[in-house]
Amino acid sequence: MKKVLLLIIVTANAFVYSQKSRQENQLDSIFTFMYNQNQFNGTVLISDKGKIIYNKGFGFSNEVKKTKNNSTTIYELASCSKQFTAAAIVLLKRDGKLDYKDKISDYLPELEFWNNVTILDLIRHTSGIPEYLIDLSKNIDDNTIATNQDLINYYAVKKDSLQFLPGQKHRYINTNYALLATIIERVSGIEYSRFLEKNIFKPLKMKNTFVYNRRQSPKKIKNYAIGYVWAKNTFDKVIYEAPGYDDKMVYKLDGIVGTAKVNSTVEDLYKWINTLKNNTFFSPDEFDLMTSVTKTTEGQNINYGFGLDLSKGENKFSFGHTGSWDGYSTFVYHNMVKDRTIIVLQNFKMGTYPYANINEILDYKPLSIEYKRKINSPESEIKKYIGTYIDEKDEKQFITYLDGYLVHNSSRVAWDMRFFPVDENEFQAVRQGGTDGVLKFIKQEDGKMKLEMLQYGSLMGSGIRK
Repeated sequence: MKKVLLLIIVTANAFVYSQKSRQENQLDSIFTFMYNQNQFNGTVLISDKGKIIYNKGFGFSNEVKKTKNNSTTIYELASCSKQFTAAAIVLLKRDGKLDYKDKISDYLPELEFWNNVTILDLIRHTSGIPEYLIDLSKNIDDNTIATNQDLINYYAVKKDSLQFLPGQKHRYINTNYALLATIIERVSGIEYSRFLEKNIFKPLKMKNTFVYNRRQSPKKIKNYAIGYVWAKNTFDKVIYEAPGYDDKMVYKLDGIVGTAKVNSTVEDLYKWINTLKNNTFFSPDEFDLMTSVTKTTEGQNINYGFGLDLSKGENKFSFGHTGSWDGYSTFVYHNMVKDRTIIVLQNFKMGTYPYANINEILDYKPLSIEYKRKINSPESEIKKYIGTYIDEKDEKQFITYLDGYLVHNSSRVAWDMRFFPVDENEFQAVRQGGTDGVLKFIKQEDGKMKLEMLQYGSLMGSGIRK
């Protein structure tokens, strides 16, 4: 009997190991093919039922030194930083130093003209406050790095009206979390970075997590990933302000914290997710509030909690966030029902993640085609589509060739968008966050070539080659 029981246990363990190995191989195959066609560059960690089943890095953390991304590489989290800003507010509320219903003018008297906006409005993006990203950068000298106080001073002078009454609508605005960071500093009496370090990162042993403004206060950090974009009309990876890309916005806004600027690893973030789901740092009541779906005064659901996107319903509960800033693309997600965590950190603006395929693999379902594979097409076959295409409004679409890809620009916007061949006359876009885009070329009866631009199957524009 003991021998039979032992055989059953060994057989069961072998089956589980075989299934796990199969999942790991499938995940590795998908991420490898996406890396090979310029759609992934970073580190991924995936756990299912509380166990890590995949943790691997792809590409380089530093394109000059050719250092490779790995499981302990540190990345800027972009908007995934917001959950830590909101968490800091929870801790201050716990200590009785503020209340969620407090008016922000109590702490930011410079903005007293927004006197009906509350802290909770900032947290849930129901404030009506305008977005600072574009307007502020336009009003800053190219050699100046703005801070949170500069942002507050800007609006104190400008005195913009609210875009809607507080609580009336939900509109995701980065300014909300920049203001929360300053409230944290003024209430606690210490810098935002120090507050997070002292009250969150250190207690949770998140040893490689910190606030970092890499242009304002550059440091030498071991195994740090630099955020990259493609230089114009090349496949060279550069930083935003490099001559080949020449965008100064992220440089000029580098000193602003709260909305971004937390840096971390997939392994530290996994500790954070486990802390949230197990209520080991926040009480069940605090976590329930942080992940509550609420409503606007107009009755619309707000599927956004305390720095967390939410999906809740019958047998459904997940939370997480995405981020894109300064050449980084991030995704942090946890499914409470399936006890499943997916963390993807990338140091490449155009990076994406095969979310549907990951879940299909973990659920033992057939794989769908989430991202099409690049086919081997002769240069001459690709080049036959280059040229200038003109639509009925006389807008020009410029199609050029670059190292096996087609590049799309227009007379209206210099998109510099790259497309790879997936069929004889069809090309798939490499786009930020994996947003779908297709160029389709159709030869007309009169011999002229027609260009169709599609997004998620819908026709967005067209033109005839002249």
